[in-house]
Order: sequence, then structure tokens, then C-alpha cells
Amino acid sequence: MPGADLAARHKRYRAAMTTALITGATAGIGAAFARRLATDGHNLVLVARDVRRLREHATELHDRHGIEAEVLAADLSKDSGIEAVEKRLGDPRAPVDLLVNNAGFGQRGAFLDVPLDDELVMLKVHCEAVLRLTRAAVARMRERGRGGVVNVASVAAFVPRGTYGASKAWIVQFTQGVARDLAGSGVRLMVLCPGFVRTEFHERAGLGTDNIPSWMWLDADKLVVAALADLARGRSLSIPDPRYKALMGAARLAPRGLLGGISSRAGRKYGPRHGSADADAAQGADASADPGSGSGSGSGATV
Repeated sequence: MPGADLAARHKRYRAAMTTALITGATAGIGAAFARRLATDGHNLVLVARDVRRLREHATELHDRHGIEAEVLAADLSKDSGIEAVEKRLGDPRAPVDLLVNNAGFGQRGAFLDVPLDDELVMLKVHCEAVLRLTRAAVARMRERGRGGVVNVASVAAFVPRGTYGASKAWIVQFTQGVARDLAGSGVRLMVLCPGFVRTEFHERAGLGTDNIPSWMWLDADKLVVAALADLARGRSLSIPDPRYKALMGAARLAPRGLLGGISSRAGRKYGPRHGSADADAAQGADASADPGSGSGSGSGATV
């Protein structure tokens, strides 16, 4: 019967599709990864702490692209949240072929103005969660002989920027080191280092960005296309825009004290505070405005 034949082909097509898990998936760079991957026919596991936004986003992607979009509410600043995502990454019945570690946030204020507990939470999300989720993912990927991990850092990794810049620099070194360890295994790891990325966070949080030159802003969807192309090329580091590649080249020649002063002043003015009402709004992943921690706790559901 034609209908049965179509259903069988549809089932085989679904079985052949790969699955990507994205943290911080409800807005900004994370949402852009979800849109691009869904457009390309990948099933998704969307991780964040705002269950309502997760379900809305999953439903939209399912309806528009016909993919399966699973939601997993998880607070990556807590062990229980990290463990929930580790468990999903390790599930042999529903393997994850691509992990995008995108969740993160920034802090406003000088070093001594930021509560120590908030700094430690940043390290938990930017470093411990990235390490643990990467390990959980690549262990299964190496067994299958294929897979990929994209860890989102920032150009702030290359300039003095306090705890934020240090945590992003750790992501860069960690990712490139593991990429070397897994060379030849079929598993690719890449760190993505964008600059200022336009998201709805600034408008929603009422943060002024008038002093940031228009040419420094990047489009999240174009950034993701370039990043995925770099991953396909086997690169372990992606700075996906010629403007920022040039800036980072100049940064290597400029006095670090000058760079640190500029970066820190921008971060104090534009950086969001962790735990604010809009902390889930976006992952800006740049030297001065990096909102959007993927975070809650709960079980997965498929839309």
C-alpha cells in the first residue's frame, strides 16, 4: 500500500538521522544552532532551565522542520543538573552525535565587587559542566567511532578579562587538548570563539549597547553556519568572522594591559548578572556581554 510504503520510508529516514544536544538552547547562539541543525534534518535535545521556553522552542522546530525535539530542563550550576545531562549523553538507546556546550553567563563589576559565590557558579557552568559533559559525550562517541563536540568560548579568552576571560581561556585550552588526544578516533572537538553577537538579551534586560560599533556585531545564524563549516573541516578552533580574526591578530601585538582595561570596562558596563530575570535569554559568548546560562531540573520530553 502506498501509505504503508511512505510510512516505512519515513521511519527509515528518521532512524538514519543524527541527534544533537545543545545547552543554553532557548535563545542566542544556542537557538541559532538549534535552527540550523533542525533545518539540516537533525533531531535535537534542547537543554536549558526555562521549561516553558524549551517546550515552545521544541514545538516550533518540530512543526517547522519535522524533526524530533526532546526537552531536558537542567540547571548546569548544580550537580543534579549536570548529572541529568550526563545521563542523557550516555544513553546507548538514543545516542547523541553532536554536543554543543553553549550555556554560560557573564558578571558585571570589578573582581571584588562580584560575590565569590557568583564567581564559583561561573566556574561550575563554564568549566566543570563543560568538562563533564564533554567527557560523557566523547566516551560514547569514541566507542561508535564518530561524533563531534562544539564548546562555545569567546574572543575574551585571548584578552585579560578576570574570571570570565580565564574560564573561556580554559575552554579553549581544554578543547584543543582533548581534540589532540582523540585525533584519529573519528571524534572531532572544536572550540568556537565569537565576539559580540546580536540576541534579544540586551533589549529584554535593558542593557545599553550604543557605544559598541555596529561593525563589531555578528549575526548568530551566520556565525553558526561558519562554525559548523569549520567543524566539518576538522578545525579545533573557530573564530568565524574575518573582523575578529584580524582583531585577535592585532591583540597579540598590543600591550596586554591596554587590552585588559578596554575589555574590563566594557564587561562592567554591558555584562548581565547571573540569576537575573533574563539570565536565560541568550548566550552572547563575547568579551563584554555573555548572557544565557542553560539551566532547572527534570526529565526529558519529546515534541
